[in-house]
Amino acid sequence: MKKNVYQFSEGNAEMKPLLGGKGANLAEMVKLGLPVPEGFTITTEACMTYLTQDHYLTEDLKSQILTALKHMESSSGKKFDDTEKPLLVSVRSGSMYSMPGMMDTILNLGLNDKTVESLAEQTQNERFAYDCYRRLLQMFGEVVFGIESQRFEQYLTHVKEKNNYASDNELTAEDLKEIVKVFKEIYLESVKKEFPQGPIDQLFMAVEAVFRSWNNHRAQVYRRLHGIADDLGTAVNIQTMVFGNSGQKSGTGVAFTRSPATGDKHIFGEYLINAQGEDVVAGIRTPEPIDTLAEKMPKAYEEFIKIADLLENHYQDMQDIEFTIEEERLFVLQTRSGKRTAAAAFKIAYDLKEEGVISKEQALMHLKPEMIDQLLHPVFSKEVAKTAQEVARGLPASPGAATGRVVFDAGQAKKYVEDGEEVILVRRETSPEDVEGMSVSNAIVTSCGGMTSHAAVVARGMGICCVVACANLTINEAARSIIFDGGVIEEGDFISVDGSNGIVFLGKLEMEKTEESSVFKTIMSWADEVADLNVRVNAETPKDLTTAFAFGAQGVGLTRTEHMFFEGKRLTEMRRLILAGDSAQRKAPLKKLLEIQIEDFTNIFNITQEKAIVIRLLDPPLHEFLPHGAEEIRQLAKELELTEDYLEKRVHSLMETNPMLGHRGCRLGVTFPEIYEMQVEAIIRSACGLVKKGINVAPEIMIPLVGVKKELTILKELLIQVADKIIAEENITLDYTIGTMIEIPRACFIADQLAEEAEFFSFGTNDLTQLTYGYSRDDAGKFITTYQQKKLLPADPFQKLDVEGVGELMRIAVERGRQVKPDLKIGVCGEVGGDPSSIAFFQQLGLNYVSCSPYRVPIARLAVAQAAIMK
Repeated sequence: MKKNVYQFSEGNAEMKPLLGGKGANLAEMVKLGLPVPEGFTITTEACMTYLTQDHYLTEDLKSQILTALKHMESSSGKKFDDTEKPLLVSVRSGSMYSMPGMMDTILNLGLNDKTVESLAEQTQNERFAYDCYRRLLQMFGEVVFGIESQRFEQYLTHVKEKNNYASDNELTAEDLKEIVKVFKEIYLESVKKEFPQGPIDQLFMAVEAVFRSWNNHRAQVYRRLHGIADDLGTAVNIQTMVFGNSGQKSGTGVAFTRSPATGDKHIFGEYLINAQGEDVVAGIRTPEPIDTLAEKMPKAYEEFIKIADLLENHYQDMQDIEFTIEEERLFVLQTRSGKRTAAAAFKIAYDLKEEGVISKEQALMHLKPEMIDQLLHPVFSKEVAKTAQEVARGLPASPGAATGRVVFDAGQAKKYVEDGEEVILVRRETSPEDVEGMSVSNAIVTSCGGMTSHAAVVARGMGICCVVACANLTINEAARSIIFDGGVIEEGDFISVDGSNGIVFLGKLEMEKTEESSVFKTIMSWADEVADLNVRVNAETPKDLTTAFAFGAQGVGLTRTEHMFFEGKRLTEMRRLILAGDSAQRKAPLKKLLEIQIEDFTNIFNITQEKAIVIRLLDPPLHEFLPHGAEEIRQLAKELELTEDYLEKRVHSLMETNPMLGHRGCRLGVTFPEIYEMQVEAIIRSACGLVKKGINVAPEIMIPLVGVKKELTILKELLIQVADKIIAEENITLDYTIGTMIEIPRACFIADQLAEEAEFFSFGTNDLTQLTYGYSRDDAGKFITTYQQKKLLPADPFQKLDVEGVGELMRIAVERGRQVKPDLKIGVCGEVGGDPSSIAFFQQLGLNYVSCSPYRVPIARLAVAQAAIMK
């Protein structure tokens, strides 16, 4: 017989997976000798067996519950369904992870038409007894039978209005008896059943209902939002009732040992006199600040303060404590690590460490890396957001908050900004030609694309908030309007974008800015001290590089040279190069591009100085640089002195059916070696200039999309010839390395061969993921959410590394590469380089660094520290 029921005295805080957080903490408090009402816990395993196999309470489980109940009766001197001393219990959920309000609770269970009279006689308080009964009827009806709570509330409100009562506390015993009568009639009307009078029947029905609440809609949504697994289940805690609603010397409350808003060290909480259970959180009455309890019930208050200090020191974290006072006697009903704002979380972790309660490592583990988004990005005022009109929901591609006027193209974006306006670029999807408009926009919204689409990646790199895949928006770029469920938005209208939660609002919302505090900076320095992995940045513009280094980036893991060619004269010369008919015609644009690239890399090296920097040679398909619309073709033809017909045919000839698998990456270097030669010459000449100034620049040159060893061999020989010739001419010593980007599955399997040539590896997980799954990273947003909802995928593999598939390929590549070169430097520069759960896996693989967009650098710094602590 499997043990599925544990007395509180049998458990401890380490048993959260089995007893749930609430049950484990109740057991721990019993061991500490605190005033906890007696009870027992039904395990999470019993819940999952019920939900997935039995769909009913087995006789074995019922027997264990009844045995535990008899123990409770023996200890309390009360009995279920007793006419002298009736035992009443609470039935509460409690999963391994705190999910406040997501599952169900029933109080006062055990009351019926007879025991309510016994309770009234025993307590000499008829009003109290019937108040408990009406509460049970309402909770039981809602939780067990699914009767809408509003049915009960409407009649309760009717009685109060009829008698001009301001609150529930003014209801008399006679009022409550009538309410009980009507509530029982609601059962008959709603479910064609009477309220069950047998307390044992009530108990079993309540247990089943709490089990079922694990899969209610709000619980499922909460788990999805917080990354909690669906197969954990909830425990059920059966506990002797204590009554905060038994008079003016009783009450109930919730308190935090520190402020959950600011982290300040003082008791922060509220309570209600003559109230029960859910009254405080339900907002039925306005509670009082916990400090005033010192005057009303000084003994209970003094005891509570001592218990609060004891619990915080015992758990070494800020605690959220629920308590009830019955006739001035204090009982603790729950403790858990309290939910808190990001600012409070950092202050609490810092203070606990400085107070000597926890170590530096423990302080770091108290924090969640994603909290950093809240600290570094602007946010909307919570009160304003609550009342704002929602236009759309999409994928939260880049965090932050922004307001601005709607524009539909880069030209209009620049024009508005030049006129002093703030703008939000709205497109069906963005392309490289939108970069200039994106760079001046406060936010970007698209109706298509996924979390690694162009809009998403560029926005994150720029630190611009972005929401993609707003499927309910019809964006008519020609008509300059957006059609949404509630109307039409015209160009120039204001919208507001919440990139952290993926929401678009109508109008201009008020924002709150956040700044790095001294506490934050100190904690991040602790993170750097314990980390094994370095954190680099994916960046190539002076602005992004400066931002990243201010955020603590230790180097550059990816400089995407293609981003240097998408605007102005650069784009024109790049187009001239691509459209050239032969090698001779390519010389002139290559010469101009060389001058531009030398200036680019000189500016970059002046910022990076002696920090490590990986520079990826040209990677995207050439057609991405070319015009597409008739007007663009006409303008370019005029600029290049070509006929429109010739240019249109040339552009068409360069288009590819599947460009992500086509003529790109190292294949460009093989077919157009002049391009890679030009780029390497620019890199080396710029580096030489810095070395002459006494700055030891050591560029790491990366050849992308290699899948065959000979690709790497041929290109490496070519690049070395160019580089060494320039270094010899300059008569200096310059350290440089040549490596490759591992982004094709085949490259993982031949990593030992590639390591014979490559001096470093860098995993491009975006391409490696799409080539492993066969998902287009730009189009996956159309179905990834559905796949997650239907549990076909646990997460978006472009955001969280697929450890089983892509991760296994990476493991193979690391092992085979280091068989050839044990000290081979290996990093990650794909989108998952900033994802905390992925970083934990990279720690296991023994990588050297991760690289991510500038605004994710602090998140990665904390995540790599936590990964090192957990190794």
